[in-house]
Amino acid sequence: MNMDINFPNLHIYLEHVGKNINVFGITIAYYGMIIALGMLLGVSLILHRAKKDGLDPDQCLDICIFTIIFAVIGARIYYVVFAWDYYKDNLLSVFNIRQGGLAIYGGVLAGVLTAYIMCRIKKIPFLQFADLAAPGLLVGQILGRWGNFFNREAFGQYTDGLFAMELPLNAVRSMDDITQEMLAHARVADGVTYVQVHPTFLYESLWNLALLIFILAMTKHKKFHGEFFYFYLFFYGLGRFWIEGLRTDQLKMWVTGFPVSQALALVLMAIALILFALGLHKSKQNNAQKL
Repeated sequence: MNMDINFPNLHIYLEHVGKNINVFGITIAYYGMIIALGMLLGVSLILHRAKKDGLDPDQCLDICIFTIIFAVIGARIYYVVFAWDYYKDNLLSVFNIRQGGLAIYGGVLAGVLTAYIMCRIKKIPFLQFADLAAPGLLVGQILGRWGNFFNREAFGQYTDGLFAMELPLNAVRSMDDITQEMLAHARVADGVTYVQVHPTFLYESLWNLALLIFILAMTKHKKFHGEFFYFYLFFYGLGRFWIEGLRTDQLKMWVTGFPVSQALALVLMAIALILFALGLHKSKQNNAQKL
């Protein structure tokens, strides 16, 4: 199997990009390693910011641990539910996440619910914690998307744009993600067929990096609890709506066939916008009363 990944219009050619490493006879997927690293760095950022925000880092760590556990479960359940045709004939594959199959929005929804419950138990204001968690979540997503790179999955339709990515056809995770347009523009070199696609993992990683930088830069200008959490929901949703439209592995809603992530992005954007407006209005009222 050819393992090259190329970005021809950027003149970047990567030879033999593996999907895993072997340590003492144990195969460890890069996908899992990257997800774990993203979680570790994300939690570290949350705990660092917790000290500055007057919250107990130990309590925040407890919340993070439970949130991560249930976020992973939620991400897997979300993916399996909307890709049931892929798993229904091999139920044991439901438990194999080493080859991918985690839907971020499923993780976000399960994580937010878990964090809310844990904050109530720990008697920590949920929105205050959510503002701290948003940058940590973004760090996890920025790194986590590179797991898709190593797995050759979650890419977009054919493109010849600046960031176009070229993959060997026999190395992609699922042939179901290959379209006729990709095949029509396929290139054959040394007996290997290459397809050229949108590197949507890169688009989302860069979009999230921009959101992270903005939130960190605006930390000192925060007006009310929940502000950064709502900002994350709205602008991540905005970027995800666009990027999801490019992907060929979309999870579709039953009956309508509309992409699930695009529908959820629109709903969360609307909710975030309303809650942001309410929070800003309440903040202005409180400031007026102080005057």
